[in-house]
Amino acid sequence: MSIGADHVLLTRFNLPSVGAESVVRAKEGWLRTRLELFRRFCLPAVLQQSHQEFKWIIYLDPESPEWLVKSMNELNSRGTFTPIYRAEVGRGQLLEDLQSVSGAKHRDVITTNLDNDDGLASDFVERLQAAEINGARAAIYLTHGLIRKGARLYLRRDRVNAFCSVRENWEDARTCWSDWHNLLGRSMNVRELAGAPAWLQVVHGSNVSNRIRGRRVAAAPYRNTFGSLLDGVDDVGRLDLVRDIVLEGPRRIALDSGRSVLKHAAMTVVGKEGLDKLKAEWAIRNARQPEASPMRATRDGRMNIP
Repeated sequence: MSIGADHVLLTRFNLPSVGAESVVRAKEGWLRTRLELFRRFCLPAVLQQSHQEFKWIIYLDPESPEWLVKSMNELNSRGTFTPIYRAEVGRGQLLEDLQSVSGAKHRDVITTNLDNDDGLASDFVERLQAAEINGARAAIYLTHGLIRKGARLYLRRDRVNAFCSVRENWEDARTCWSDWHNLLGRSMNVRELAGAPAWLQVVHGSNVSNRIRGRRVAAAPYRNTFGSLLDGVDDVGRLDLVRDIVLEGPRRIALDSGRSVLKHAAMTVVGKEGLDKLKAEWAIRNARQPEASPMRATRDGRMNIP
């Protein structure tokens, strides 16, 4: 059944950027780590989608090393995504790429942000495309998801998460990259979709800002829709859950609340550009620390994500 819209997933793999991310991406091993995370989580998540009526654009740096280009070509043997090598992507260029890849066969277009180190539930696309919106344009968020750090799993409700989508008319399209994912509601209507977890955010050593949020849960209830993305998650007992509720959870909430207050204050005083500069300065200081490998092989050959 037709959804009446062209749908394109958008992924920045190593698109040149400024600010905090540019500092982290300059660290040795960042690309190899990202490739492993992409291979382990992002690509399988897209391949397992129950609804396959969509396209996928992955933007890469035209100066990417040869080994990365070769690896991406090998991973794309089935034509799952369209790799596009650009030094930068402005609004006009983005719209041209979207029209070229999707064919612009419908009146509407849906764009969805997908980071290259994260994953999706197998019904993410299906649920998103079934969503109805009011008006000509709306940001759509599937509000519930999972956060994984190493062998631990957490259930999270995030009303303005990074797995944002925008559905709109092709005419004067803005896309999901028109603003920060948590600020799209300033310029368009917002549709929030509740329900079962729809996305998986992976917290690892080379994250710029992601951290553990939510409450700890067992993996079993979510294996049907996340499959191999949850391989290696530890079983969780009642004592672990109580400890998380009583001790670890409140500590995370307190720290997150403090960060949110500081971020809001910074946004109020210096705005988006100023906040980006502050993040970049923090990243530079952090980059001076010895780089730890965020992924390592265990004795049985599986990848361990601390």
